Amino acid sequence: MVNDSAKSRVTIVSGGQTGVDRGALDAALSAGAPCGGSCPAGRKAEDGPIPARYPLIEMPSPDYLARTRKNVEDSDGTLIITFGVPSGGTKRTAEFCQRLNTPHLIVDAAATTVDDGVRKAVEFVKGRAVRRLNVAGPRASNEPRGYEYAFQLVSRLLARISGD
Repeated sequence: MVNDSAKSRVTIVSGGQTGVDRGALDAALSAGAPCGGSCPAGRKAEDGPIPARYPLIEMPSPDYLARTRKNVEDSDGTLIITFGVPSGGTKRTAEFCQRLNTPHLIVDAAATTVDDGVRKAVEFVKGRAVRRLNVAGPRASNEPRGYEYAFQLVSRLLARISGD
């Protein structure tokens, strides 16, 4: 399922986990931009079932890595937000991008202002003609700043590219 709106040329894809994933999805929903993605069976996340307001398709498996790979495969490019060296599922997202030879941009939020992150993301999306942007990064329990950084970056990215 994808929330379809004509306000943006880019669809935001994410897996619905707390933190960066939900920050990206909430930014898209707030902007009226199309969004969606795949999530584990049972809409599994660290805080319980992913709320229904997120238009995600459940995978047959509850496995987070299956969801991560599917979102990389179903996107034209992936924006990976880190806070230092990527670990866990964030690291696996980068590995899937490399293995599948799909375009990706890593923004280290610990060393990059939101303004600079937006600039890099706009260049990436425009330069690669990305229409479906997967956004990934740490869950809230691993990085409490992830939600707000992703929300701000994706909100401003969508605002910058919607007028083109």
